[in-house]
Amino acid sequence: MARPIEALLFDVGGVLIDVDFRYAFRHWADCAGVPVESIAQRFHQDAAYEAHERGEISAAEYFAALRQSLGIDLPDAVFDAGWCAIFRGEIPGVLPLLREAAASTPVYLFSNTNALHYARWGSLYPELLAPVRQVFCSQELGLRKPSTAAFDKVCSLIGIAPGRIAFFDDLPENVAAARAVGLAGYHVTTPEQTRRAVASALAPIV
Repeated sequence: MARPIEALLFDVGGVLIDVDFRYAFRHWADCAGVPVESIAQRFHQDAAYEAHERGEISAAEYFAALRQSLGIDLPDAVFDAGWCAIFRGEIPGVLPLLREAAASTPVYLFSNTNALHYARWGSLYPELLAPVRQVFCSQELGLRKPSTAAFDKVCSLIGIAPGRIAFFDDLPENVAAARAVGLAGYHVTTPEQTRRAVASALAPIV
């Protein structure tokens, strides 16, 4: 019997950590004295958002872009507080799953994130990161999902052929990009789906 998968690569937000941007919208709306609906309707993962996640612009530059797109004039510290309020806790069941998986197979993370967010969830969830061999962040790579170049880069850094890496993400477009590069991609949106997908990935081939 052989087991083809030699590494597990997990997305972070939506797979391991619960993320809810409504908390950012509420904080900014309260501080600006505007309806939260107006913030939610104006906020988009636009070009500035993606540039920030690739590390091409700083947090201050991104917050300047938010002042324009959201139509509110708040200081950086207020934007920062809302920006980092989106992390709502570990998704139940994922920590024992990571620990169990890491006992037999190297575990890696690949997140579209930015320096402020990485520092925030890195400090909030040290136990979640303990079983992880390495974290790959878009702002350090200069590439973000669903770019196939991003997956090529991560596979190169791991040093394992794409076909021997299983990837787990809650966004179909990211899973599709991973599969296009040759990874075993799994679309997961619940802890139970993640557990089943990991078991499937690590099942031996007779």
